[in-house]
Amino acid sequence: MLHDILLVVVGVIVGFIIGFFVARFVMKKYLKKNPPINEEMIKTLMMQMGRKPSQKQINQMMKSMEKYM
Repeated sequence: MLHDILLVVVGVIVGFIIGFFVARFVMKKYLKKNPPINEEMIKTLMMQMGRKPSQKQINQMMKSMEKYM
């Protein structure tokens, strides 16, 4: 009886751990393929704030965004 409960608890814990790493891998792959923000979005955002961004500024913003992915 206790042995069965222990097996179920261990199985659930192992399932959560495996599920976490699989979900993390899938999300990283998805975000790399479909980034949430691109150069056009950055350019549009900066122009809405009243700034005319240079390509160097856009590249710096993209690098800083990639650092967090």
